[in-house]
Amino acid sequence: MDSERFAFLFGKDDVHIWSASLRQDAARVETMLGVLTPDELDRAKRFSFERHRRQYVVGRGLLREILGRYLGKLPAEIRFSYNKYGKPGLADDDNLRFNLAHSHEKVLLGLTLGREIGVDLELRHHDFGSLEIAAQFFSPDEVRILRSLPSEQQHQAFFDCWTRKEAYIKALGEGLSHPLHRFAVSLVPGEPARLLRTDDDLMEASRWSLAELSVFPEYAAALAVKGNRPRVHCRNWPDDLSVPNPESNLNARQ
Repeated sequence: MDSERFAFLFGKDDVHIWSASLRQDAARVETMLGVLTPDELDRAKRFSFERHRRQYVVGRGLLREILGRYLGKLPAEIRFSYNKYGKPGLADDDNLRFNLAHSHEKVLLGLTLGREIGVDLELRHHDFGSLEIAAQFFSPDEVRILRSLPSEQQHQAFFDCWTRKEAYIKALGEGLSHPLHRFAVSLVPGEPARLLRTDDDLMEASRWSLAELSVFPEYAAALAVKGNRPRVHCRNWPDDLSVPNPESNLNARQ
C-alpha cells in the first residue's frame, strides 16, 4: 500500500476519529453479516448472548465499512493480520493503522498513518466502585490523586484515567500482558490528557500523545498515538451505507 494513496485524506500528523451507533435492528445485522469472513462468522456464533453477538457483528461490519472507504475496497475484501496478542492490522500493508473500541451501544474507531494508535470508550456507570477498582489496577500515584479529589470529581476522574490507560495499552498492542499499574496518566478533571511516566523507560512518556475525546454524552473516551502534536478530527459515521463518501466531510475540517 502506497502512503501517497492517502494524501488526499490525511495531512501530516492527522488522526481521524469516527464515532458510530451500534444499532442492532435485524436489517442492519443482516447487512453486516454479509461482509464478514467465515472466521468472523464462527466467532460471532460463539457468543453466549444474542446481544453480544449482534454487537460484535455490527462493530466488525462498521470496521470493514469504514476501512473500505479509505482503501477503495468493498468491506468484504478487507483482510486482517494479528500480532501475537491479537491486535488487528491490515494484512496487505502496515501503513494505515487503526484501533476500534465499543461500549454498550456506541463504537469508536481511530485511524492514522504509520504510527501506533489506540482508542478506548467507556460508559460512565454511576453505580461503579471506582475507588475499589482503582486500588486494584491503578498506579499508587493515580490512586493517591484520585482519593485526594473532591467526591463529586472522582467519578469523572476514574473514567478519564481508565480510558487513557486502556488507549495506551491498546496502542502498544500488548494486551493484558502490560500491567495497568506500571505507568501513570493524568486524571484531574480540567487537566490535559497526558502519559506522565512509565516504570520501565524514563523516556517513554515523551514518545506518546494522549487526548480526551468528547464524542458521546455519558461516555468517557480517549486516544493514544505515538508521536507529538496529533491533529485530531472527529466525525460521526452514518448508519446508512448509501451516504456520500465521508471523505468530503473530513476535508471540510482541515
